[in-house]
Amino acid sequence: MPTDNLLEAKKAKNDEFYTQYADIQKEINAYLEYDPDVFRDKTILLPCDDPEWSNFTKFFAQNFENFGLKKLISTSYAYESKKYKGPFQMTLFETEAPQFDANKAKTHGKIFILDHDTNQNGRIDIDDLQWEYLEGDGDFRSAEVRKLRDEADIIITNPPFSLFRKFMAWIVEANKKFVIIGNMNAITYKEVFPLIKDNKMWLGMSISSGDREFAVPDDYPLQAAGYRVDETRCNGTYPFKNYIRVKGVRWLTNIDHGRRHQPLQLMTMEDNIKFSRHKEIKGKEYQHYDNYDAIEVPYTDAIPSDYEGVMGVPISFLDKYCPEQFEILGMESSAGYDPEIVGIPRLKNGDARPAINGKTTYARIFIHIRQ
Repeated sequence: MPTDNLLEAKKAKNDEFYTQYADIQKEINAYLEYDPDVFRDKTILLPCDDPEWSNFTKFFAQNFENFGLKKLISTSYAYESKKYKGPFQMTLFETEAPQFDANKAKTHGKIFILDHDTNQNGRIDIDDLQWEYLEGDGDFRSAEVRKLRDEADIIITNPPFSLFRKFMAWIVEANKKFVIIGNMNAITYKEVFPLIKDNKMWLGMSISSGDREFAVPDDYPLQAAGYRVDETRCNGTYPFKNYIRVKGVRWLTNIDHGRRHQPLQLMTMEDNIKFSRHKEIKGKEYQHYDNYDAIEVPYTDAIPSDYEGVMGVPISFLDKYCPEQFEILGMESSAGYDPEIVGIPRLKNGDARPAINGKTTYARIFIHIRQ
């Protein structure tokens, strides 16, 4: 499989990616279209790197009344606690505030709260955000931020890629609703896949292929991190002069949206063999695994509508997964799962991945069609 840039971020601990406003808007609109009251009277927590620059904070603050929010909480992570440290920069928003403390500016996180009309102009919006320093550095694992998590109804953010497993466990522990960004490979994590299998988590609506553009700080080590620099967007305005494109990005959520209930249109096995656009399928028989009782389906659109047995499909199948149409049985165990814990099918001879003619396949999810 192609190397995912997000895995490089995990290795380098360079996690300061800022999600584009349009990407946030498109995803959140999908939940509103399915349920216009999904955010009404809810407290939303945005544990961001820096709410002053975060588009998540801007988007929800500007739409506070439109969404009928009860409360918006956004937190930042202290400069001195970050793994990657560029030049320290403060904003006039912070330095001109009466609560500004030069001693805390580097070592303490900040909390932003929006819950009432502070300037008495008749509406609640971004101008009513109030902030103060946290007691600690703003680490999501701290008791201070954990308390905010427990207060919230929904958690929405682009979490640190290097801490994704821990962040996911942190959310699940509190049994919260969430909309977060991760990479496609996160689907294979033992903290994630069981939730997908049990229909407790699924992919969001707005991203299903290609790459996504993120803003990064001006001094971010672009070339060293191995990213595709978006030359058309670089040299922009402060604070974001540089933009990168990252492959394999997905929204992960447990909030419902309409696309996941749309059945996938499929051809029969016979028609796939006759008409498929894939050379691995057209004019050939579907191959059976050497070490597991299932057929190999290398492309989601090649799933045969009339096959009643088990099929191995790529993880990108989850972009089209409709729980009313398919049942997920498990996943190959190359990620180190314990089959007894998460119900992953056992392969013959202790193999980690299904094989055809002695050659292993890419990662596969095992499914069958509901009858």
